[in-house]
Amino acid sequence: MYFSEYMNEWLYGENGYYRNFKAIGKSGDFYTAVSTSSFFGASIANYFFKMLKEGKADRDGWLIEVGAHQGYLICDMIQWLYTCDPLLVKTLKFGIVERQPEVQKAQTEYIKARFGDDVHITHFEDLCEVNAEYGFVVANEIFDAFPCELLKDGQIAVVEDHKIAWKPAPLEMLEWAKGHYLKQGEVAVGYEGFAKAMASGIEKCDFVSFDYGEKYVRNDFSIRVYRAHETFPLFDEALDLSESFQKDDITYDVNFRQVLKAFEASGFTEKSYETQARALIRFGLIEILEQFASQTTQERYMREADKIKTLIAPTMMGDRFKMLHLQKN
Repeated sequence: MYFSEYMNEWLYGENGYYRNFKAIGKSGDFYTAVSTSSFFGASIANYFFKMLKEGKADRDGWLIEVGAHQGYLICDMIQWLYTCDPLLVKTLKFGIVERQPEVQKAQTEYIKARFGDDVHITHFEDLCEVNAEYGFVVANEIFDAFPCELLKDGQIAVVEDHKIAWKPAPLEMLEWAKGHYLKQGEVAVGYEGFAKAMASGIEKCDFVSFDYGEKYVRNDFSIRVYRAHETFPLFDEALDLSESFQKDDITYDVNFRQVLKAFEASGFTEKSYETQARALIRFGLIEILEQFASQTTQERYMREADKIKTLIAPTMMGDRFKMLHLQKN
């Protein structure tokens, strides 16, 4: 099979890595911005709230998260929106796009524990099901979880018995790679379909996404496996794919230009692209922290400030992660 099929089975197959709820953070295989601090979600919600106040978003529309894991991010956003304007919880509609029934169940239980019956969240298996006039869609680290092909010297990776081999790549892929100046690396599969689904399900849309990557090709392989916070390059001789398959996470750096091209083809335009640090500070992260400082103890403030350093420090998540805001009017 092509590597993209193998990766899809690895992550989303019957026994795939994401088939069931996975721990994120200290007890899991990796950290995310969401697991680092609830102020990550509060900052995005604050940005959304500014748009609502300026009439650039619809307070009767939808707030939707794609790839919500347990539901921390959307719940952190709802919590902050309630702080800003309690009526928003009554006018906005909330949704999560999640295909795995087991994960939906974990999300429902967490949301119930956090908000009781005060907040209702609708689950969708696909964005095309939403059928909304307006939606603010948010996602954290989803594009690096799309299956990808591996391209090298005009050849494409295939997998048999957990062993990678190479065969001549299809002409269409070679032409695509030439147009993107790619000689070696990952070619994500599914961005175009994802963009089309969002465009068909939401008439007017703001899509804010955070991921690890750049707006250019590296012409090198970034694909890697995460296991208990250790990183193993896919082609590391010490890595046994048969042992890692469906047990560890597998990911790669996102080519944001490929994401942008896919969404432009579905009627979206780029509103902003910047580092996570710049985006969160522009969204109001520092002001939220200062507000928190006036209402809490010095010890709790310092603890939260340390978490925020992880989100915005250049040597940590601040510069390595990028924010892309796409808009469809």
